[in-house]
Amino acid sequence: MAFTGWPIEAVEFYEGLEADNSKTYWTAHKPVFDNQVHAPMAALVEELSAEFGAGKIFRPYRDVRFSKDKTPYKTGIYATFERGGYVRFSARGLTVGRGYYMMAPDQIERYRRAVAHDVTGPQLEEAIKAVESAGITVGGAPSLRSSPRGYAKDHPRIGLLRHKGLIAWRDFPVAAWLGTRAAKKRVLDTLRAAQPLQHWLDERVGASESPSR
Repeated sequence: MAFTGWPIEAVEFYEGLEADNSKTYWTAHKPVFDNQVHAPMAALVEELSAEFGAGKIFRPYRDVRFSKDKTPYKTGIYATFERGGYVRFSARGLTVGRGYYMMAPDQIERYRRAVAHDVTGPQLEEAIKAVESAGITVGGAPSLRSSPRGYAKDHPRIGLLRHKGLIAWRDFPVAAWLGTRAAKKRVLDTLRAAQPLQHWLDERVGASESPSR
């Protein structure tokens, strides 16, 4: 199946789910999810895998074990890519991004050393400028309110040092092009434009070396 975008029925599916996040609604509209939401995402992931690596589509069910919010279903479909990349489709439209959202402690340590370094720190600033010049937002989530231990409050890159994650993303509101192959171009353009940040993170931070729990 070739990717041809998400039809308006996909938007309407999530609008309905936001209004009635119940098993009854989900069961009644499951064919719409399968054919109009999940199938287009699977096709997009397949078409992008040669450039960005294998993709993973996340399950639609929320983990409610430790949450006060017991609604059972996610109000968007998410996919990530092995070489960095994130796509989300929902009733709000499309979100595309790259970067390291939540770094492990060993990653944060390497990240801060690289940010503070006289060579690699400015290189990150240049990478961010390049990404932002393409109309992409760069930020960290979450971020410390104070300076991290061992770093001066007046460090020239203190804002970057406070981050525990660093991502680049672009939001696209619902529009007619979402239901066409033009949606793939928007995703590709954003992922490619965010490559300078992804490259810096991969080179200077890399994957966590801590054993998985």
